[in-house]
Amino acid sequence: MFSWVKQEQAGRNKDGEMYQTVTEGLQTLYHKKLLPLEETYLFHDFHSPALEGADFQSKPMVLLVGQYSTGKTTFIRYLLEQDFPGMRIGPEPTTDGFIAVMYGENEGVVPGNALVVDPKKPFRKLNAFGNSFLNRFICSQMPNQVLQSISIIDTPGILSGEKQRISRGYDFAEVLRWFGERVDRIILLFDAHKLDISDEFSEAIKALKGQDDKIRVVLNKADQVDTQQLMRVYGALMWSLGKVINTPEVVRVYLGSFWAKPLQNTENRRLFEAESQDLFRDIQSLPRNAALRKLNDLIKRARLAKVHAYIISYLKKEMPTLFGREKKKEELLIRLPEIYTILQREHHISPGDFPSVTKMQDMLQHYDFSKFPSLKIKLIESVDKMLATKIAGLMSMIREEESKQPPAMVSGGAFEGSQDGPFGHGYGEGISAGADAEDWIINHTQAYLRFPSPYPVISLDK
Repeated sequence: MFSWVKQEQAGRNKDGEMYQTVTEGLQTLYHKKLLPLEETYLFHDFHSPALEGADFQSKPMVLLVGQYSTGKTTFIRYLLEQDFPGMRIGPEPTTDGFIAVMYGENEGVVPGNALVVDPKKPFRKLNAFGNSFLNRFICSQMPNQVLQSISIIDTPGILSGEKQRISRGYDFAEVLRWFGERVDRIILLFDAHKLDISDEFSEAIKALKGQDDKIRVVLNKADQVDTQQLMRVYGALMWSLGKVINTPEVVRVYLGSFWAKPLQNTENRRLFEAESQDLFRDIQSLPRNAALRKLNDLIKRARLAKVHAYIISYLKKEMPTLFGREKKKEELLIRLPEIYTILQREHHISPGDFPSVTKMQDMLQHYDFSKFPSLKIKLIESVDKMLATKIAGLMSMIREEESKQPPAMVSGGAFEGSQDGPFGHGYGEGISAGADAEDWIINHTQAYLRFPSPYPVISLDK
């Protein structure tokens, strides 16, 4: 009788308190359920640092990645419709560091070393990459309407030479992996005249593996080629991406010219307009889907943490008590692919949930397996319960929040008036025809207006 009283209500924690928001619920579940498992099995040393409050409460972030002079910084300026502090644009490699473009009441630049000690910013864990990185990391703050909804991360232009790749002073691919795990959207920019994917760019894309749902590809400066050339460029880009992104699905590629200057070739104007509308709609939806994205990332993190706990505890179980530890350690490292298979069958885990074998072998060499903790069933069961029941409650809360509040959308900047007009005319059509032309639009139609006059010409000279 009254069994319904004992049922957990959606969004309530174990103490019976209702979460005020989905963000609060995610933060509480992480610290109470998942964090103990991560700390016990050294998850932060092998995979990703611990999450903090700012990671849950931060605005959606967009990460721009591409080779030098593909228009990354210009793309940001195009979205904001104004310059931002620390911005440098040119045909040479100008952006030599990471720039976090965020909202601030006062315009200015915050250096990296000061940024990583600010508890309100989600960058505190970047101090692990050292001064070489922090000296090349700044936060550009400015009062802009677009930045009230999203933050944008500008990255250094990726070079093709081995010397530049080595002399950065920090692990560029690892920094990108750190950002890739935390941002909401990753935009890979390509230039229509530079489709080659260098070794460092290939490593950067591979570092973003596991974040495929966040990646979008933009072929910028597409107005600098005609229709026939654009078709060939698009095919070459898809071929190059197929060599790096090893998925059977085709990557979505947006075509366009994202800067505030007239199109050089206007024959594909309607195509570029439609593509930019699709890309803008995708970016505008980020605030609305931010809570769902954080929930999805927490689930992925929990699954990886469980698998990591099984691996560490299995290695501990296989170690001898007294003698032959080093020899057994070498044997276990060699047998790691086989151990993966054993754990898959034993715990019914998908192969896609396991980390890279090569990466784990390299990192495990520096640890004493005999000091690893044994498997603690209660920690695993706590995470399983979180995934099975608590997450479902937060999912219902997300739907409730969406129904009670108007959908959050990015506004301002290039997003203002980005939809077609009521008459269905695109840019440069209808009353806007000839917007990019240097001469009068009437000059293009004069040939059709010339016709012989039926009246004789009377000369007034005499």
